[in-house]
Amino acid sequence: MIRLLWSVSNPMTPIDWFSLLHPVLAVLFVYPVVGATVRLGLLARERRLGLSKQPLAVPQEHADHGRWLSAGVVVVVLIALVYSFLSRWFDPGTPFVGGPSRLALLLLVALGSLLAVLALWRVRRPALRASFALLTWAGLLGLGSQPEIWRLSDDPFSGAFWSSHYWSGALLTGLLLLAMASRPEIQRSPRMRRLHVSANVLAAVLLAVQAITGTRDLLEIPLSWQKPAIYACDFNARRCPQAQAMDGAAGAPGFDGRVRGRGAAEPVG
Repeated sequence: MIRLLWSVSNPMTPIDWFSLLHPVLAVLFVYPVVGATVRLGLLARERRLGLSKQPLAVPQEHADHGRWLSAGVVVVVLIALVYSFLSRWFDPGTPFVGGPSRLALLLLVALGSLLAVLALWRVRRPALRASFALLTWAGLLGLGSQPEIWRLSDDPFSGAFWSSHYWSGALLTGLLLLAMASRPEIQRSPRMRRLHVSANVLAAVLLAVQAITGTRDLLEIPLSWQKPAIYACDFNARRCPQAQAMDGAAGAPGFDGRVRGRGAAEPVG
């Protein structure tokens, strides 16, 4: 009886709960750190230009928050990518291409990307910083190129490409890794500081795009047990077989037979 009540009141499986980890961490950690980093950056600029008296620790606090932000975004992206692979793996209706060996390889690449960003946090030499930043980004791009990852388009000349949650996130992660890897140069060189400010303006735009497209894609992800019914629908016509069979029932209040959702691939979008 207890299990029955739990299944009725909690229709989400463990993999469904895992799917929430990506947006929850973005809301609870990434965006608050973004706000603190931007504020500290403005204060550091005011101190450098002599516009106001700020504590000596402000520039260092800004740099530390930037490192936490960059590493946090990488972790959040890795969680979303790993969810996409595991969701397909546990889907009984769709075989996982490559089997256990490919899944293990993908998880190893994800672990390697995590270790690379942790190493980027520690190393000091410019060549090592550049290498680990590129390794981290290459790992994310390699994982994101897999067929299990939902991408609206891979054509940069199409509008769908620029409204893709995945591609805007990939570009944002690259900009944050660049800032993290070039921190000493930014502190020493006015030219690098100007480049840093310009890149962060673009990053701010991408963060807004991420918030919008992430919310859009979250609405389109069905629960695991809903997928067979959802993916049986015609996404172009926005109609489901059940609604077509019911004929006149599609006009019932609160239901028009239309469907929103994504195709056979999983997020990130």
